[in-house]
Amino acid sequence: MKFLLDTHLLLWAAGSPRRLSAQARKLLGDTDHQLFFSSASLWEIAIKRGLGRDDFQVEPGLLRRGLLDNGYQELPISGVHALAIEALPAIHKDPFDRMLVSQALTEGFTLLTSDPAVARYPGPIRLV
Repeated sequence: MKFLLDTHLLLWAAGSPRRLSAQARKLLGDTDHQLFFSSASLWEIAIKRGLGRDDFQVEPGLLRRGLLDNGYQELPISGVHALAIEALPAIHKDPFDRMLVSQALTEGFTLLTSDPAVARYPGPIRLV
């Protein structure tokens, strides 16, 4: 199965794995699964780190390198992903989360999230 991780799950997996639920740890540890991160997550981290947010203090370049070194695959943002956002219901206002939902739907991946609002979107989204 192909999983796209939301930004907080990426941050927790890389720096605070104890914050991950048991279900998330099990899914991420299963070598039969392909794990992806979005370039939108790196963008989000760079922006929110620049704003001084305490929960976004990791250096995005180091995070990217660590994810790639640990077998994660990067999913770039495409025009198709951007256009698909228009069809999403207005459940969540965060543009980064909306991009992740759009990417998961477009690519046929399951989005893993810790955000109950994101999990309300229809489609392959799993709250962990």
